[in-house]
Amino acid sequence: MHGAPARVLDLVRHGFLTLCADGRIFGEYEEVLSRPDFPFDPEDVALLMRFLRESSESTAARLLTLRLPDQDDEPFLEVAARGRVDALVTGNMRHFPTDRRAGVPVMTPDELIALIRRKGSGTVVQ
Repeated sequence: MHGAPARVLDLVRHGFLTLCADGRIFGEYEEVLSRPDFPFDPEDVALLMRFLRESSESTAARLLTLRLPDQDDEPFLEVAARGRVDALVTGNMRHFPTDRRAGVPVMTPDELIALIRRKGSGTVVQ
């Protein structure tokens, strides 16, 4: 895997970033990575999921009254709001309209990499 998402995962792997997540987020990751349209080996998915569970900060969600265009994205925003993260990182910015972010900074992987270059390590929900 290459590109900004892979660099973000490498930063997590090396301890420069901390992920905040809850069970719903792990379930979403596992479901997406196991879809037939992705050619990922099931053993690799299991290894990645174990790494993510072991290296993430478990964060209880803050239920929000705001609704996002894709309800499957709401757990990410709820955990980010509770975890007071530096950023919620997504490739789908349109799923997080500015007026529904509950004060959570939302950025792309490329924007996160640029922020880290300026600021240093932080906490992120992805």
